[in-house]
Amino acid sequence: MGKQAILVTGASTGIGYATAHLLAQSGYAVFAGVRNEDDASRLAAAHPNLTPITLDVTKATDIRTAAALVRESGSPLYGLVNNAGVAVAGPLEFLPLDDIRKQFEINVFGPIALAQAMLPMLREQRGRIAFIGSIAGRISAPFVGPYSASKAALASLVDAMRQELAGFGIAVSLFEFAAVKTPIWAKGRTAKDALIAKLPATAVEHYGPFIDAIVAQTEREERHGMEPAAVAQAVLGAMRSERPRERYVIGKQAKLQAVVAMLPPATRDRLIKKAMQLP
Repeated sequence: MGKQAILVTGASTGIGYATAHLLAQSGYAVFAGVRNEDDASRLAAAHPNLTPITLDVTKATDIRTAAALVRESGSPLYGLVNNAGVAVAGPLEFLPLDDIRKQFEINVFGPIALAQAMLPMLREQRGRIAFIGSIAGRISAPFVGPYSASKAALASLVDAMRQELAGFGIAVSLFEFAAVKTPIWAKGRTAKDALIAKLPATAVEHYGPFIDAIVAQTEREERHGMEPAAVAQAVLGAMRSERPRERYVIGKQAKLQAVVAMLPPATRDRLIKKAMQLP
């Protein structure tokens, strides 16, 4: 029997890459989900314990293929790190519903589908499942509603799954944090022009200054956010722990936002507007 295996989704960059690389360095056989050949080649060269696999979490065929590859590898699957995600932003009044559906397909349905496919192997090892959430799942901000909603939905499903699997010795943990230096928001900025092109002129007229403020806020967060390695270390700790925590709230900013989330709505709204420097 080979080394214990862990599957990490969205491993090309950011939190996924940091987590996959750290787990590989720590002696696990890591299957790293990527979307293209260039990323696969880069990860394969990064560490001998890294095995890139093509994995789009919204495609059932990719999920079935990934499960078969892990099963046939000879390394027992001990962990699953559901990290792959996107951020859809825009005014809900005008945001295309297909964009919101895409947000949920990737951030919610994909991780659950992958867990379903891997659970037969994880049950054999009394393994671990780590879901990469966000403190945004507790506190929703304007113009990033779809992202916050997807993380809130994921958190609810993770709570249910954790309780359902506890009797089988499978630990399920949710990881929540605030700003991280990750390309997810940069990708959102890149899509800004495409988003505006989809919106009617009245949307830009009403919300143009707000959209600009959100872009400026994400740029500030990327500059001052914590390193992805902090999340990777927490995931490694959960994989090694005999009793992983149900939720890992990582970083001072996330802990502060968790408190703000419990304030009365009017107070919370004022604090969010000020923090985001909205018009």
